[in-house]
Amino acid sequence: MPRPQTPGRVDRSRLPRSLAAGFTSLTAVIATSLAAGPASAASPVNPCALRRTGAHHSEGVDTWNASYHRPHRRLEAAMVFLSFPDAVPQATPAELTADYFPDTSSFFERASYGRFTLRPHPQRGWVRMPKSSTAYGIKRDWEPRRRAAYLRDAVHAADRSVDFSRYDVVYFVADPDAPGVDSDATKVVNFDRPMRVDGTELRRIVTVFEQHPPDRNVLAHETGHVFDLPDLYHRPKDGKGDWDTYVGDWDLMGSQFGLAPEPFGWHKWKLGWLDRSQIGCVDRAGRSVHSLEPLSAPVDRRTGGGRRLLVVRTATEAAIAVEVREARGNDAEVCSQGVLVYRVRSSTASGGGPIEVLDGHPHSGACWTSSVYPQLADAPLGVGERLTDRDSGVSVEALGTDGSGRWTVRVTLP
Repeated sequence: MPRPQTPGRVDRSRLPRSLAAGFTSLTAVIATSLAAGPASAASPVNPCALRRTGAHHSEGVDTWNASYHRPHRRLEAAMVFLSFPDAVPQATPAELTADYFPDTSSFFERASYGRFTLRPHPQRGWVRMPKSSTAYGIKRDWEPRRRAAYLRDAVHAADRSVDFSRYDVVYFVADPDAPGVDSDATKVVNFDRPMRVDGTELRRIVTVFEQHPPDRNVLAHETGHVFDLPDLYHRPKDGKGDWDTYVGDWDLMGSQFGLAPEPFGWHKWKLGWLDRSQIGCVDRAGRSVHSLEPLSAPVDRRTGGGRRLLVVRTATEAAIAVEVREARGNDAEVCSQGVLVYRVRSSTASGGGPIEVLDGHPHSGACWTSSVYPQLADAPLGVGERLTDRDSGVSVEALGTDGSGRWTVRVTLP
């Protein structure tokens, strides 16, 4: 992830077990992405559902990539803390656990309207790595063989005390004070072929190298990748320049520092947190008027919670999405409120701009001292305002809002 420029218990009672023979060729099977993966039924599809493509972390919602866990139930997460011979940890595993939990679980609890629970199982002691921290060459663009050696050693060392078959998600948390640890290297490592350990398949591991305390929402961001969500930030080719031009503060898959980290309604649809009754579809030319509830408002299960996302189909693999953002829940620090409009492309890979926020106020910005990208901080439309997407010609107008927070919007599809 880019940086700004300016309780359970792991089982320790078990004897060491042999690891899969595939460890000897681990370098060959590590990759930063998986193939498109097998399909499984997603939530009920409506005519505006974009198809899932072979793009890495495709934004398609017609099917689910079954090689990923879908977060619509409780998932168990192991936290394994790794120390090195060249450093004495200054923080305890309990202190590092508190850096991430319960905040990360609470984030997902709110974002999913209570439909998903992430339950951590932190190990109480350190797992000692066989080599010094500097021996692994840890950095953002990690040399594959060194990264493979790190993961091989980490799994082998942890397997003496951790039964990997008990967990859906695995976090390897490195001693943040070790000299060779680079916080910019935090990421999810995927395997082309699953690694078999303890009779189970490890398809990916979250490698955490954060400082203590860590970046805001960083673990929630990386966990999003475990659920097949893409990076929404723009990475400059030379590593310099602005990272946040695609979505700014909106959705933590853009920036872990964003003022509005609530996942886009599109991502909630993809993950199964919105059902068909909460998603509207415009797929025919003409004008139409729609009501939208704020995305972050709690859902009343008895009434269905109202419509949270409006989708305008513009092409086979493209759509315009419309939702209401307000200062509530995960978005309590949002810079501006109103009707947020963005493009979605299911054939665009992670990091390439699969989602782009449309700026309702292109000649102004907001929250210049706190926003990750002030130019988009005031992107939502206010009452009486309108924008037109230059690519599709679709226009969205915010007609008004009532006392309960519900907004009325008008869409024109040419």
